[in-house]
Amino acid sequence: MAAIKRKRRGGLAVQAKKPKRNEKDATPTAKRRDMAEEAEEEERDRIPGPVCKGKWKNKERILIFSSRGINFRTRHLMQDLRMLMPHSKADTKMDRKDKLFVINEVCEMKNCNKCIYFEAKKKQDLYMWLSNSPHGPSAKFLVQNIHTLAELKMTGNCLRGSRPLLSFDPAFDELPHYALLKELLIQIIEEDAALVEIGPRFVLNLIKIFQGSFGGPTLYENPHYQSPNMHRRIIRSITAAKYKEKQQVKDVQKLRKKEPKTILPHDPTADVFVTPAEEKPIEIQWVKPEPKVDLKARKKRIYKRQRKMKQKMNSGNTK
Repeated sequence: MAAIKRKRRGGLAVQAKKPKRNEKDATPTAKRRDMAEEAEEEERDRIPGPVCKGKWKNKERILIFSSRGINFRTRHLMQDLRMLMPHSKADTKMDRKDKLFVINEVCEMKNCNKCIYFEAKKKQDLYMWLSNSPHGPSAKFLVQNIHTLAELKMTGNCLRGSRPLLSFDPAFDELPHYALLKELLIQIIEEDAALVEIGPRFVLNLIKIFQGSFGGPTLYENPHYQSPNMHRRIIRSITAAKYKEKQQVKDVQKLRKKEPKTILPHDPTADVFVTPAEEKPIEIQWVKPEPKVDLKARKKRIYKRQRKMKQKMNSGNTK
């Protein structure tokens, strides 16, 4: 309805003028209406999120792969780890010329936030990297004494896709670098149950712990670590030392044989305690000794005589 204004003195009513609105006052209200309409449309198009049912879900994804040059035992070990961890992913072998920082990009493409990388060197040494991608930390180990599931043939069994249980020594809670490794390895729920070993078995010799993923500042370095090259070098030096020692002994023996023998003078006191034996009288045998009787030849002669006698008796009876 339009507003009507009356005059004081009698007369017709005159329509009142509408108040003028500035453009500045009109723009904020229009913007608010547009914003409200956009919010309503977004709420209509929005898909409701999943309702939490109170169950914990492990969203960790781990990438397990290796470099080129691994042997069959390492390949079977990787297959065993992938079978034990259903949240793992695989990838093609990495070229040894590529830098390790490229693995962070591979993890990002595979949507993985953990990584186990097996690095082979000289076709006989195996190293394992455990990393939290992309920010770290990461640890490098030397893998030794590998025994796969097929080799051990344990009596224990596990469901395919079930999560493994980890048990740690109390030293992992006391020392800081062991506590960091424990956090890298734990990816499951701890439950109280009877544990049966199923394998695989392998020894991890810690080398270094880095702050970043596959590099960065060194947080810890194992002072007792000995590289495989150094170990092989020590073994070769020990065998070479044994060979040199044998050769030196042979040379000394040859020199001793060539040396002239020293003749010691006769010691007169050497025969003090020697008692001379009694001298027996010399006897001359004048009679020829009797010949020895050969019992075997005598038995043969008797056997021949008896045989001849039997033959004669048999011939006489036949006549």
